[in-house]
Amino acid sequence: MIISSAARCLAAASLAATALATPLLLAPAAHADAQESSLFLTVSGSENTWIRGIGLQCPLTFPSHHPKAAKACAALNEAGGDLDELPGNPHPCLLIHDPVTVTAQGTYNGATVDWRRTYPNACVMEASAGPVFDF
Repeated sequence: MIISSAARCLAAASLAATALATPLLLAPAAHADAQESSLFLTVSGSENTWIRGIGLQCPLTFPSHHPKAAKACAALNEAGGDLDELPGNPHPCLLIHDPVTVTAQGTYNGATVDWRRTYPNACVMEASAGPVFDF
């Protein structure tokens, strides 16, 4: 049986297309298992006299802009994404009134996050929220 060159080219093209498409067909299933979180975090001073913000991706993407991203993601995971339950870094703070407000907006494991809290000062914020807002 003689196979024409056109048939060989068609068979080769079909085989190549199948080889290229297979990873694409498998990728959504693998991606669906991943629990990704993307938050935009802000810290602002009393009466918005200053503000800073940063993005946090968990699991980590490199390079990360958050200086303590690994610790921040670990703290978020320990709290199950509930920012009211962050493990923090408990330590004593002076009773100085210099309020700071923190916000987190985005998603955690697919759930929408829109969170805000005001602390009496930056020390209390760090003691309560730990590395998440330490940037």
